Amino acid sequence: MSSNLLMPAQTPPASAASPVPVRATAAPVTFLAVTTIPVGTNPVGLAFIPNGDLYVANSGSNNVQTIDTATDTVIGAAIPTGTTPAWLTVAPNGSAYVPNNISNNVTVIDTATSTVITTIPLGGGPAAAAVIPSGNVYVSRFGANSVQEIDTTTNMAVGAAIPTGSGPVGIAVAPNGKAYVANRNANSVTVIDTATAAVVTTIPGLNQPNFVAIGPSGNAYVANIGSNNVTVIDTTTDTIITTIPVGTNPWGITVGPDGNAYTANRGSNNVSVIDTTTNMTVGAPIPVGNQPIALVVAPNNKVYVTNIAGASVSVIQFDPTITSIAPNSGPITGGTVVTITGTNLTGASVDIGGNPATSVTVNATGTQLTATTPPGVAGPADVTVTTPGGSTTLVGGFTYFVPVHATSLTATPALTKLFPPHVYFPFLTATLTDQVTGLPVPNQPILFKAGSNVLGIANTDAQGVARVNETLTLTLILLNHGYEVSFAGAVTPTAILSPSSDTAPVIEP
Repeated sequence: MSSNLLMPAQTPPASAASPVPVRATAAPVTFLAVTTIPVGTNPVGLAFIPNGDLYVANSGSNNVQTIDTATDTVIGAAIPTGTTPAWLTVAPNGSAYVPNNISNNVTVIDTATSTVITTIPLGGGPAAAAVIPSGNVYVSRFGANSVQEIDTTTNMAVGAAIPTGSGPVGIAVAPNGKAYVANRNANSVTVIDTATAAVVTTIPGLNQPNFVAIGPSGNAYVANIGSNNVTVIDTTTDTIITTIPVGTNPWGITVGPDGNAYTANRGSNNVSVIDTTTNMTVGAPIPVGNQPIALVVAPNNKVYVTNIAGASVSVIQFDPTITSIAPNSGPITGGTVVTITGTNLTGASVDIGGNPATSVTVNATGTQLTATTPPGVAGPADVTVTTPGGSTTLVGGFTYFVPVHATSLTATPALTKLFPPHVYFPFLTATLTDQVTGLPVPNQPILFKAGSNVLGIANTDAQGVARVNETLTLTLILLNHGYEVSFAGAVTPTAILSPSSDTAPVIEP
């Protein structure tokens, strides 16, 4: 039995219970923490605040610090708390509730200003806080074997203490409104109806259960320090479904937006990942800092882990995945804005055909990004996304094509005196323009004809103008009442130019 909330204890014998099936472990996949954030002494609880940043309670420094989750750095001044702050929570009204285990009170922080609003007296060694459906907060009292409800409007304790087993710590609320309280010293979980604040039942058969998380199906996942596993509880029947082996001494557990559960294994300095669909661990445990004790998962699926003996928070980011890219083709000139959908895309850079894309932006959940394609070579190109967690490639994911550009050809009238025939300007001219870019098209052959008679062929100059001398062909131009010009089309390094033509009359000034 443990009398100290944050110190490891000898493993007691588990309470008698019916045997339950034990799940196997999936094939190993290796992941690593991508960074470590120095924080105060003996960090414990973590909670996201409304602006997306992260609060960490430092039990040895008696304060709360703020981590900017965009840069993964500590920002602002530390917020003072009582003595030995532990597992905190943030209520719907934006206030953070920090149980202070030794000073027997709860610090309330305005997360908008990071200032202390008030301190609520609460004896019995407050340990962990959790929000219930009413918006109020439950706080476990490790030394008083009970849970106390706090009204988040008045910041006062309301109602009688709700009895639990010995040494209650973690609390989690299922979608059905029932709260599950891990009783570390009693090797049990107390189930509370949060609508009536009454105990529904007590579930035995665990081994130093410390923390609880609710999976996507509504099942409760309980980390057992003493047996190195996670107990899965059906929250409809309040019975144990199975147990899942994890690392040594799992103190903390949480469930991420991907539906996976994660355990902080204090005794083996790593994190285990559980697929809650199969109730099997995924890959090898992920090494983190010294004595990981609690963890949370951000909306973008980054995992933050407090290392109580390392004065740090480890950050885990998993390999990115790509499920689609749209549009999946564009011109070789680049400039196509594409949307890439996948997972774990936070902090991504993008290469297409080996060249970096520009203007990369990622959404808050790390599931979608936009980027502008670089110039490329006609044909399929690989799309590679790289993040701090790794990289992935969609082979031939984007196809470059040579775009078709419409052209216009404009012929100038032939300036001629009719009687007697005489030219006023010695050249016929035609101007070729790219209709897409609006620019003149140089170095392209233009055919000049009068009826069936070829007057000449001339290449356009830098201004897109072709010229043919009309002096020797004046008679043919007069007989046909003008002339025609035509461009047969062409393929250039940047575009396919479409054919165009024009006619011009004879004008006497």
